[in-house]
Amino acid sequence: MLSQKTRYSIRALQHLADTYGQGPVRLDTIATAQNIPRKFLTVILSEMAREGIVISQRGRDGGYELALPPVDIRYGDIIRLTRGSLALVPCASRNAHETCANCLPEAECRLRGLMLQLRDEMAAMLDRVSLADAITLEPPFVGVP
Repeated sequence: MLSQKTRYSIRALQHLADTYGQGPVRLDTIATAQNIPRKFLTVILSEMAREGIVISQRGRDGGYELALPPVDIRYGDIIRLTRGSLALVPCASRNAHETCANCLPEAECRLRGLMLQLRDEMAAMLDRVSLADAITLEPPFVGVP
């Protein structure tokens, strides 16, 4: 399941993608439009700035904007930055692998095999879809083969 931080991050970055090229967007504008607590949004956008995803600009005309074109920011990357992994269980993570507590040895665990396959298929889709793709409310999504 996606954390609240990940969902807020995605919504904030989608908002910035929608306004890409129009200059900085004020934090309060994003917070109100996306129903994200201002303090939480400040933390999220600061982290995204450190990762090189957004640029922050101080001052009266300041705000936040994407540091990269929306086509270069993939949903898989956003989730990895905020959640650490796309895997549903720690033993299926490619980047943050951990042995599951209270489980069978990995070589014997059929659930792990299923979770690895699910993780790979989910990663393939999330790594194909960028903030530039038109995401509709019902599949199939525009821009996703």
